[in-house]
Amino acid sequence: MPPLDVVKLSKRNHYEEITEQLKRLIMDGKLKVGDKLPSTKQMSEQFGVGRSTTREALSALKAMGMIEIRQGGGCRVISSAPAEVELPELQSLRLNRETVLELLEARESLEVSNAAIAAAKRTEVDLSVLRGLVAEMKRFVGDEAEGERLDLQFHLTLAHATHNSIMVRLFESIMNHIETAIHDIRRVELYASTAVAERLCLEHTAIFQAIEEQDCELAAERMKQHLQHIEHIVRKHLGKG
Repeated sequence: MPPLDVVKLSKRNHYEEITEQLKRLIMDGKLKVGDKLPSTKQMSEQFGVGRSTTREALSALKAMGMIEIRQGGGCRVISSAPAEVELPELQSLRLNRETVLELLEARESLEVSNAAIAAAKRTEVDLSVLRGLVAEMKRFVGDEAEGERLDLQFHLTLAHATHNSIMVRLFESIMNHIETAIHDIRRVELYASTAVAERLCLEHTAIFQAIEEQDCELAAERMKQHLQHIEHIVRKHLGKG
């Protein structure tokens, strides 16, 4: 794939500059809807930054609704203009501790309900997908990138298991913003630590078992405990603020 028409960065970790350059390429039509982006490795080399910085920029573009990040890591342009952000405070999310905590609170409320509904309405196909994800989580404990991907896929699959399209859309909207806001925290605090990753795997397994048993109350309780564990880690990382 030919190199992108980009300017190599003079400072490291400036994901905002990468986001802005890629956004401009899309809006100017140099990257069109349907075009596949170069690999994270290729873009990181062109910008002169680490892959984590490039991934952060791609997460921001995804949150704007301009690209989709496909399973396996490929990215494709899906819109030539950023979607309007409904809440102005989300634009400065990374710096806004209060909004991050409000998003986590909203996620807990939604996902506790999702777990209970999924326990009641899940199909054998839903169970098969969730079972496979839990097995992969056990296999990839300690792998940061796979751990993050599988975690998100588990929660998205669970949302789909509600068989309620509104619940799925609400979940995707909230998670897009959370991914952008706490991307670094997720990597450093959750997936880099084998001990934490193992505990998260056990929590996901427990949620799955309650859904498999169609125990709505237990599924909700286990999801609540899991998300409160995540919130505790994020709060510790953000400080008292």
